[in-house]
Amino acid sequence: MKGDNRLVVGISGASGVTYGLRLLEVLRSTPIETHLVVSRAAERTLVQELPEGVRSLRELAHTWYPIDDIGAAVASGSFRTRGMVVVPCSVKTLGEIAHGIASNLLTRAADVTLKERRRLVLAVRESPLNLIHLRNMVSVTEAGAIIAPPVPMFYAHPTTLEDAIRTTVCRLLDLFDIETGQMPRWGEEIDPHAPAPKR
Repeated sequence: MKGDNRLVVGISGASGVTYGLRLLEVLRSTPIETHLVVSRAAERTLVQELPEGVRSLRELAHTWYPIDDIGAAVASGSFRTRGMVVVPCSVKTLGEIAHGIASNLLTRAADVTLKERRRLVLAVRESPLNLIHLRNMVSVTEAGAIIAPPVPMFYAHPTTLEDAIRTTVCRLLDLFDIETGQMPRWGEEIDPHAPAPKR
């Protein structure tokens, strides 16, 4: 089924846009077709955190959509996908999703993912959390989403920041049953023949 090979990737304005970049890089070595939406706030964060900027993100994705293109394919439930991941997910984006506010293509695509009962994973990046944030997390969880903060796997003994980021990204992809072969697993050895992510 065509939709099984599609994943919508949203990048919102929280710190940690490198997670979104690495996720797209890792997916290049898989059969997954990526459909990318980047919020305006994320574009500003990119300037601060990644010299490559938005252009490199667009080059890594199979398809890129402008944030205001509410007529894009991912805005419709008839466009079949495996689901959507928002990484990082700002608390503003979390709040809009929790309350069904589709003010741009990113939050519309998330709303579509929920209404179609597809997998929605939100890598919420904020600390500390206030009661509003926590209640919004409960709301989206009750609606079927998964809250998956980008938490490093220290038991895997990462030796570099890049190791920590990659294993976190691979754990997010696990939630969609996407195997990359690039992450050590408890009780297992990493596959030395797994392809490295394409850049």
